[in-house]
Amino acid sequence: MNFDKISSYKPRAFVGQDADLVDTETVVSYYRKLIDEQVCSTDDFEKWLLKYSELAAALSQKGAILYINMACQTDDEVCSKKYKDFIENIVPNIKTLEDVLNKKILELAQRHDVDQERYKVYFRNIRADQEIFVKENVALETKLELLSQKYQTIIGAMMVEFEGAERTLPQMAKYLREPDRVLREAAWRALSKRRLNDKDALNELFEEMIALRKEIALNAGFDGYCDFRFKELHRFDYVPEDCKKFHHVIEEHVVPILAQIYAQRRQQMGLLKLRPWDTSVDPNGKDALKPFNEIEKLPKGCESIFRAIDPDLGQKFISMNEQGLLDLESRKGKAPGGFMSTLDEARRPFIFMNAVGIDQDVRTLLHEGGHAFHSMLSADEAIIDYRHAPMEFCEVASMSMELIAYGHLSEFYSEEDVVRSNKRHLEDVIVTLVWVALIDLFQHWIYENPGHTVAEREKAWICFRKRFGCDLIDWSGLDEQHINMWHAQLHIFEVPFYYIEYGIAQLGALQLWKRYKQEPYAAIDGYKKGLSLGGSRPLPELFETAGIKFDFSENTIRPLVEMVKQELNLKG
Repeated sequence: MNFDKISSYKPRAFVGQDADLVDTETVVSYYRKLIDEQVCSTDDFEKWLLKYSELAAALSQKGAILYINMACQTDDEVCSKKYKDFIENIVPNIKTLEDVLNKKILELAQRHDVDQERYKVYFRNIRADQEIFVKENVALETKLELLSQKYQTIIGAMMVEFEGAERTLPQMAKYLREPDRVLREAAWRALSKRRLNDKDALNELFEEMIALRKEIALNAGFDGYCDFRFKELHRFDYVPEDCKKFHHVIEEHVVPILAQIYAQRRQQMGLLKLRPWDTSVDPNGKDALKPFNEIEKLPKGCESIFRAIDPDLGQKFISMNEQGLLDLESRKGKAPGGFMSTLDEARRPFIFMNAVGIDQDVRTLLHEGGHAFHSMLSADEAIIDYRHAPMEFCEVASMSMELIAYGHLSEFYSEEDVVRSNKRHLEDVIVTLVWVALIDLFQHWIYENPGHTVAEREKAWICFRKRFGCDLIDWSGLDEQHINMWHAQLHIFEVPFYYIEYGIAQLGALQLWKRYKQEPYAAIDGYKKGLSLGGSRPLPELFETAGIKFDFSENTIRPLVEMVKQELNLKG
């Protein structure tokens, strides 16, 4: 991707316009200037903070562009090397200096009469970062970053020979929506076989990651990685025990709804048992939803949806498309999945995904569009840290867009197919809540049992799968595929413990959608006000500003999933 034409949000005042931000000596020199600078007044302090934010934004954008280029073409050795060099040389050198700056910030905050309410969240987060920082961990964290890149490379290289052509994993997903059951099974087996070719490499990679994370936690004075990671993620508003309560509530109140969904599907398909290749196809034998044939129609249709929801949001999305900030189509060598990355100096979002012409592509672009709106609505914030919200609220921004779009899908579908698409998505909401609980529980087990073997991990996975409804599907004869299916969940490898956020946010998004159906203008107004705060307020306040509650207890979950159940016309 060519990012040269993306201009900065505002001219640099501290970092030289031509500064080489992949040169270690140059980057370190800017940190040294900040460390050595005399700060004599409150006004000086706030100006100094802006210099630090400018430097952080410039470096963040440089790293983001290198990552995007690597993800867009994982088999490009030049792109991979540039990203690797940045991770190995720039990031480790600035981490120790960032800790020095964090100490200086907290000291200056004590000496000067700054607005404590304004900087409350900022100082709280810095204090947590300082408390867990250990110099010995810098090299270990670099190794983890490189192992994450290795995971991307392994997955990005997975191609499947099917029906006379070489296809990417996202392209293979299209076949799982085909009415021909024989074709679906063949596609599913070909896809699974290709994944299994790398199961040993992925298990070995994960073993290295677990060992490194255990060492990092111990170095920082923690008994286990979970407590370390919660602090690193700035989770101040809930604790691991809250997550375990969430697992229990999902198991008790949401898994039974999933059972009803699958039972209805089985009956509609006339099957005695559902197999893994039967869960994505239309249960009434209709052809798979095909929202577009040409990739250009995907952003055009989503642009119309966003404009219908809110003209301002629509215009924001148009500006992204015009500036070339979308890479949507699946291709060989491209990393899997989808993400939105903020270019922090330009304060502009970039969307990456793997569209192949299926219904999920529309949902994905709506989802990433919500993240993009979050980035743009908080762009005026001067402090870079406040332009990034906690992930629990970031995912509200994205998941809400998927639900709010329900009444606007005629850009892609007939009235009948709109109903099909929305029904499928609501079923996926239930599937998502169950899957989030499963993945989060599995991760807690992994790091509570750091000395476990691969066999023990596989046993635990299947045990948890049974708790969360795997028996609703017939996996007979597919044991190897079943025990390794978690390998496809990149969060487990790359961003440990980052998954419960999807469950918390899904509940927030359901609340926002419920409000939107009753008072759309007020709901969108609250949505935009909440997003405009970025990360400048505590998590519960962000939810409250958006007109929803930060809560993932039974009191919130039960009525929301009952609403979904009613929308799906499920009995009992």
